[in-house]
Amino acid sequence: MTRLLTVALGLCFVVSFAFAQDPAKPAPKVAIGQKAPEFKFKDQSGKVIDLATLFAKGPVLVRLTCGCSGCDKELAYFQEIDAAYKKAGLTSVAIFKEADAKVAKYAADKKINMLYGVDTKGAAWDVFQTKTMPTNFLIGKGGEILAIAPGCDTSGLLAKKLSDKIAKTVDAPAVDVKAKVEENNKKK
Repeated sequence: MTRLLTVALGLCFVVSFAFAQDPAKPAPKVAIGQKAPEFKFKDQSGKVIDLATLFAKGPVLVRLTCGCSGCDKELAYFQEIDAAYKKAGLTSVAIFKEADAKVAKYAADKKINMLYGVDTKGAAWDVFQTKTMPTNFLIGKGGEILAIAPGCDTSGLLAKKLSDKIAKTVDAPAVDVKAKVEENNKKK
């Protein structure tokens, strides 16, 4: 009887200990209306940038991208977005999934003026819970995710929709970035 009581008490102790432990909390879902995830990256000068510091100042457009032909064709639209809304408070950030040297050459060749970083291991894709390349996240001042635009669209329509959303976010006139890029291409 003593042995049975000892085993029962031991079992109760083990069960109560197991329930007292907090199970690992899953990461909050990255979705429109949710708070943007914590994320830090090194910019083109090697400085560590905290995404929270950026969206504390104003809205941020985070673009997880690469230098493939589709992303390369889309780059002009996103450079126009950056130029159009920077003075209204938007910070544009491109995170590339390629080697530093390759991105540095690409950025110089394409005259990239926006903030960018390199993430060869793809940690940003894990943090933002996406496998799609490219994916764009519009984050409002304070950190709420306002829009998620996954996929490559070389026609400029996706960039135009994001531009319209950004214009409303920063309370500025919308810029038709698709038309601007087409106009610039005709001049070349």
